[in-house]
Amino acid sequence: MKTDTIFYQLFQTLPSILFELIGKPATEAEVYQFTSVEIKELAFRFDGLFVPASDIPEQPIYFVEVQFQPKADFYWKLFTEIFVYLNQYQPKNDFHAVAIFAKRSLDPGVPMQYRGLLMSQQVTLIYLDELEVTTNNSVGLGMVKLVVEKEETAIDHTRQLIQKTRKQLTDASKRQKVLELLETILVYKLTNLTRQEIEAMFTLDELKQTRYFREVAEDAKVEGKLEGKLEGKLETVPLLLELGLTVEEIAARLAVDIEAVRQVTEKSGNQTS
Repeated sequence: MKTDTIFYQLFQTLPSILFELIGKPATEAEVYQFTSVEIKELAFRFDGLFVPASDIPEQPIYFVEVQFQPKADFYWKLFTEIFVYLNQYQPKNDFHAVAIFAKRSLDPGVPMQYRGLLMSQQVTLIYLDELEVTTNNSVGLGMVKLVVEKEETAIDHTRQLIQKTRKQLTDASKRQKVLELLETILVYKLTNLTRQEIEAMFTLDELKQTRYFREVAEDAKVEGKLEGKLEGKLETVPLLLELGLTVEEIAARLAVDIEAVRQVTEKSGNQTS
């Protein structure tokens, strides 16, 4: 999964996620701007950079790094990037580093040379697999947990998040963006999901606004007619059966669920293979 891209979009859409993760009020996000700044000398770019408004220098800058793969020099690079940034921009604010790991075993341990940062509580470590998320948590925290959710429970969790999104987010543009992010996480995380399974989780109006729908529409060259796509394919099943194709071959060629093909064959009076 392209976790860097997904977390960048998560922070950009719902910046309150960071503050919930580190145990601070979600409202603190209101005085921060989420941005992406490149460190010119070494061409570094942080996964997340939260810069407070200029009129509140007492609030720290948050540097966020997300790690889903083993990386022995993780902290060496993270702190190097932070101090190069501080030298380059020389902000008035203090700083706080947030390291987010998919699981505790990926944390290589803070080198002893940086132990002072841990002692000063300028570093927060988060392990997503240990994150406790309940039905009372926000949509943002639920989406973060979904990234590391087990496949067998991810679909149910997604359905719950979709319902919560519809209820909690009154801003239409933000609601649509969150739904699109949920869809993106599903597509990357559960590669075996059929189009029909993904479509069943969203309303047609929601799907029409997503990247997934636009790609399907472009592939089918029938923009705006997603609801007729499956039916159109299934209409060709009787003809393909007459041509001698098996149910399995038809399902593979049409890229549809085999059970849908079986249902059509039964209704048309043909024998399944």
